[in-house]
Amino acid sequence: MQLAELRDRLNGRLDHDRFADVDASANGLQIGDGTAAVDRAAFAVDGAVATVEAAADADADVLIVHHGTVWGGLDRVTGREYDRIAACIENGVALYVSHLPLDAHEEFGNAAGLAAFLDCELLAPFGEHGGVTIGHRVRAAEPYTVERLRDRLSELDTDGRRVRTLGFGPDRIEEIAIVTGSGADWIREAEAESVDALVTGEGKQKAYHEAREAGLSVFLAGHYATETFGVRRLKRLVEGWGIETTYLDHPTGL
Repeated sequence: MQLAELRDRLNGRLDHDRFADVDASANGLQIGDGTAAVDRAAFAVDGAVATVEAAADADADVLIVHHGTVWGGLDRVTGREYDRIAACIENGVALYVSHLPLDAHEEFGNAAGLAAFLDCELLAPFGEHGGVTIGHRVRAAEPYTVERLRDRLSELDTDGRRVRTLGFGPDRIEEIAIVTGSGADWIREAEAESVDALVTGEGKQKAYHEAREAGLSVFLAGHYATETFGVRRLKRLVEGWGIETTYLDHPTGL
């Protein structure tokens, strides 16, 4: 398959056009020659020098990631941007990126994947951002306690990081809002939706008081740990297109 065909298939399945006006990430093919052949694809959360080099070691033609290297335009190719772009070019590894579309997608997305991990059904989109949504409101098949939900989240790839819990909500957790990555800004929407808890990756100082005043439990399970689901699901999709695949696990502990 040519790289351009792979790009077009992924762009279409992930509905990149819907997020074009709100996502700072330049989603789609960021680095690469569309006419090049793709026989093997690598998948990782982050597009960094380490993962590009690991993709090259795995003999991959393209690295498909959630976090790319072009955010809000590229004024100069110097410093860290140069290092990352040079790593791709020198190793012959193209870079394909899907950021907010891969958070939000009902089939392939990070939030949907985390919901499945927690044995929850999707109820409705959640996490309004610039006219689109990037997460899901879900219902647990069996109610959680705060401790049991924390323990389940601790099974994620946290690289030894403790799951931080702001346990200000009810003891019985049935409805949960999920925004993967950095989702503490959606505490007020979670309160308005009357869910029992918000599960996200990382928080901010203000999250403590907002959660306490809202009577909401917030679980901070790690930015990296909550965002491995999307690229893993894309890996299975691309395998079905006849391309050999590999997943590169590079946890950050954050």
